[in-house]
Amino acid sequence: YPERGTVETETAACAAGGITTVFEMPITDPCCNAPDRVAMRRDHFAERALVDFGLYAAPKELTRSAFEALADEGVVALKIFTIPAPVGREDEFEGLSWPDAADQLTALELAADVGLPLVAHAEHPDILRRGEEAAGELDPAQATTHAIARPDTAEALAVAQLLTMNVRAQARLHIAHVTSAAALDVLRRFLGSSDFSAETCPQYLRHTEADVERVGVYGKVNPPIRTDADRAALWDALEDGTLGHVTTDHASFSLAEKAAHEGNFLTAPPGHPGTEMLVPTLLDGVAEGRLTLPRVAELLSTSAARRFALPDRGVIQEGARADLTLVGLNGEFRPSPDTLLTAARDVARLAHGSTYRGRVAATVLAGVPVWDGTDVRAAPGTGRFTRPER
Repeated sequence: YPERGTVETETAACAAGGITTVFEMPITDPCCNAPDRVAMRRDHFAERALVDFGLYAAPKELTRSAFEALADEGVVALKIFTIPAPVGREDEFEGLSWPDAADQLTALELAADVGLPLVAHAEHPDILRRGEEAAGELDPAQATTHAIARPDTAEALAVAQLLTMNVRAQARLHIAHVTSAAALDVLRRFLGSSDFSAETCPQYLRHTEADVERVGVYGKVNPPIRTDADRAALWDALEDGTLGHVTTDHASFSLAEKAAHEGNFLTAPPGHPGTEMLVPTLLDGVAEGRLTLPRVAELLSTSAARRFALPDRGVIQEGARADLTLVGLNGEFRPSPDTLLTAARDVARLAHGSTYRGRVAATVLAGVPVWDGTDVRAAPGTGRFTRPER
């Protein structure tokens, strides 16, 4: 889907956003769900990436041999959705969607056997079905209709189900893009029960449902951006350690794709570009006194390197890769179509007009600047494939 962005445009946005290693989701057409497709994606990125990259894969088959084959190709993690594939996008989600709990348990057990993290988009399909039926009777132009279609109960129940099964499986489970106080309560109840971690994203830390109402379908993401109380709970969870990671869930739909569904939250594609807002969002948290700079480094770098078995990253020490993000705490970042590098710059309307206190002053990859605070300094092919330690 080059109209949504290319490897060059989106890794340039990574460099500008202070990101030195990016993990790509397997949602492509065809889905990245087999060794030959992993190899194809790896070669495609290697010729074009401006920063280092790792690949997630979808487990098309729930067998030990299939999981081992993906691990042998060097993927950093396996990804699943606990919900059915979106209508019309079945090819993109082939091997990604496992709504049956028994299949999810099998995936957890196999991931534990081969030693790879399993990353889960957690929403419960039965609760979504009920929510979507209720939302179908409401005004599709209202942001609250999307929130009703995908309530926090769906997220919390799916997280609880996965964590309950992981008590048995003991996989390295990672819960993607947590959005709600309800899900955080579940995470806290399961602390110490298995090897799990969880993340949230800039859009959930920065914005609320009122912002989604303001920008319309350009603010539609799955799971939805929720209430101010949920937003505050996410910041608290970063402070107390319930959440150990902040990532982007970057999804660069084109302006035409979003515009075609203006006024209809039920049909609009879900996604928002986030790579260039990641670091500034947490620097804004430093300015507000919510986080310290060492905690920001932990949330954005050290914890991910440790979780995904990349021991030469996330630390500043002899022998480690000199991947560094230099920040200016006294600077400001104002996202707009004129300042963003992502191909989805016109879609990033949640961020347009915002002022972030703190900016990425430079990005250094393996000791070489790839972003100087104004311009990208790297050429396509600079980035290297990142294989986890096994």
